[in-house]
Amino acid sequence: MAEHRHKRETTARRKPRAALVAGPLAVMATVSAVTLGVLAADPEARDLVAQDAASDLSAGLMARDTVSRSDSRVERKALQKAFDENAELTATAAAVKKAETKLWTTAPLNLWSDSGKDAVQRGEIAAGKPVLVTGRKADGRVEIVVDGESRWVTEGYLSEDEPVGGDCTNGTSVPSGVSPNIVKVHEAVCARFPEITTYGTFRGDGEHSQGIAVDIMVSGDRGWEVAEFIRANYAELGVSYLIYAQSIWSVERGGEGWRGMSDRGSATANHYDHVHVTTY
Repeated sequence: MAEHRHKRETTARRKPRAALVAGPLAVMATVSAVTLGVLAADPEARDLVAQDAASDLSAGLMARDTVSRSDSRVERKALQKAFDENAELTATAAAVKKAETKLWTTAPLNLWSDSGKDAVQRGEIAAGKPVLVTGRKADGRVEIVVDGESRWVTEGYLSEDEPVGGDCTNGTSVPSGVSPNIVKVHEAVCARFPEITTYGTFRGDGEHSQGIAVDIMVSGDRGWEVAEFIRANYAELGVSYLIYAQSIWSVERGGEGWRGMSDRGSATANHYDHVHVTTY
């Protein structure tokens, strides 16, 4: 009995080795079955068949090794891809967290998920909107922060200067036929001071008849805020001169600041109830 048990244990230990050679043996068995009749009929073919069998066995072993190496490469590529994606997510999160520089969009822009050619559009952002930038650039795009998330926009459409214009939301407008600069003055003042709803443009005399002047109906300290806002942005708005509260400021004599004017007899004539703007 002991001897029988010893033989079973020996056989059990040899099973892994049998498994290792199972594939090659299967190849040899197949070759033997196919060529058995040939060997019996023609002994001279033995050497040729043996060579073929060896070749088939070698091919089987090489195929197994090739598959193993291929699987290893696929696994390495998958791991590298996962590593790269994780590193990019970490870098993006850090860039968004550190973003402090504020710039302004100068045109409507598409928002992209990243800078690559396979980026997905994630909406749009209007002109004149403030955004934080991370400082990262790639492939003609720059990274900005929108609602706490990383987005990429086309480079060249962000400015350090806060735009003068904006959206006029109070329903006011100026008539067609006025100069483009009057349109810009109206849009800028309307966006900044939406409570002002009366603008006088065309009338039958002087610069108003030419469509290059507008009266913005406002008074008191608010009137000075409007006048100073326009004066600060005169170049962008195409302004030639301003009149308010019996005072005038002009581009030609800008270095003199606001200059006093003679009394014209009434609050309206002396421009106490409106800011007069003449543009180029």
